[in-house]
Amino acid sequence: MARVALRLGARALAVLVLVSVALLPLVSSDDGHKHCEGVVRGWADSSTGRVKDGDKLSLKDLLFFLHIPRTGGRTYFHCFLKKLYTNAQECPRSYDKLRFDPSHPDCKLVVSHDDYSLTSKLPRERTSVVTILRNPIDRVLSTYEFSVEVAARFLVHPNLTSAKLMTTRVLKKSRAVSTLDIWPWKYLVPWMREDLFSRRDARGIDKVHSSKKVNAYDVEDMVMPLHQYINDPVAHEIIHNGATFQITGLTNNSYFDGAHEVRHCARKHPDLGRIVLEVAKNRLDQMLYVGLTEDHEESARLFAHMVGAQVLLQSGTLSLDLKEDLHSETDSHPSMVEPGDEEASEHLNNTHGWQNNEALNSTSDEQGKGNMTVGKLMEAYETCIAKLRKSQSSRRKISLKKVEEANFSKEARKLVPEAILKQIISLNSLDMELYDHAKKIFTQEHLMLKAQQSMAGQHRQLAEQEEGWIGTMCSDGTCSPWVVVLLGLGITTILVLATLAVTTRKRTSKLKV
Repeated sequence: MARVALRLGARALAVLVLVSVALLPLVSSDDGHKHCEGVVRGWADSSTGRVKDGDKLSLKDLLFFLHIPRTGGRTYFHCFLKKLYTNAQECPRSYDKLRFDPSHPDCKLVVSHDDYSLTSKLPRERTSVVTILRNPIDRVLSTYEFSVEVAARFLVHPNLTSAKLMTTRVLKKSRAVSTLDIWPWKYLVPWMREDLFSRRDARGIDKVHSSKKVNAYDVEDMVMPLHQYINDPVAHEIIHNGATFQITGLTNNSYFDGAHEVRHCARKHPDLGRIVLEVAKNRLDQMLYVGLTEDHEESARLFAHMVGAQVLLQSGTLSLDLKEDLHSETDSHPSMVEPGDEEASEHLNNTHGWQNNEALNSTSDEQGKGNMTVGKLMEAYETCIAKLRKSQSSRRKISLKKVEEANFSKEARKLVPEAILKQIISLNSLDMELYDHAKKIFTQEHLMLKAQQSMAGQHRQLAEQEEGWIGTMCSDGTCSPWVVVLLGLGITTILVLATLAVTTRKRTSKLKV
């Protein structure tokens, strides 16, 4: 009997141990969620804060263009902002976190891939923020394409070691900013570059055609396939939901020390990710302007009216023009070095580089060259963007020469399997919802501009009518003294009658009471 009891006790103990072991992950997981919830909510509480709508719509002393990669922000930089601000007004060095100096006395413009945490270094009460969002699917595809494009420029070298040595040597001689200095490319390009050399070594340096091509995004023996790219830990850390984390200041390039922990918790626990998403939406709501890459013509028109007009007005170069203006990307900077061109001695001044680029040289500062209207600004933008697109297309062909089977294009994107597209959507669920929110803001901006233009048209029409009425009573732009007296008496009579009517109404209401 005692042995039976002992056996039953042993079995009960074993069952208890098994249950405890099984429940242990659940307990620790619950504790992990509680910890993360405290971290995320604490950060969210410290990140909230609203501005008055009137303040939101007014351009402040400093403009921060928060450039989300692959959204077309470089077009705005070269074709709008370089025309609106002088070189002296651009904060030294935009796109270069290491040398950024917002304390410069004439600093009025910051254009950077740095996330929202950069505002901790800026005078927030005197800073307006603008940004552009893009459909997350297209943004991920474009990020992949640009990573390959820039990394492929290094394939002119015989091996990876040679490429790295040449890059180091050139950058030491130059004071220019390289793509390899800028987030997120300082992580994505070296990663892709190493992979390209590895695949070339495996197939042989002389083999320039693929034997395993499925489509432009799946050339396995030459380029990391898209499906592998989006599932790599690097992509999870930097690319997926990148817009949400950039607008909330939680990237791996953040000035906020706790960014990594908040970002990790948001990724691990979807319910906490939504808290981060709400902060991102709130940030967008407070921005002076939010554009959409997919609707670039209307976005540009809105930017010209909502931002450009205010910059010109503040600088005193705006010529008021109430007439309707014309309806109307590149990720390289004129001072950037793109290592890996054909000849080492031409790293800084090659015929395919940005420094000798006609499009960029033609976008020099326009401020101070006389009066500028919003319509003229839009015309200049259209001319500039056409040159930039032509230059970008030419540069891409040259960059991909060594991996030409990866011939990226809009048509090629249509061949990306549906399963991969669905996976991109799933991996970027926060960005998908944030993009929908941005579209709502964009619609509101459009309606607001339409209303303003309608009011401006009415004011112009009234002014013309008034001018015509006076013109019938006056000749050659001058009025006789008797006409002026009659006009004055007429206006005075109207005011007296209006005052009497109001007084009578007040007395009547008192009698009723």
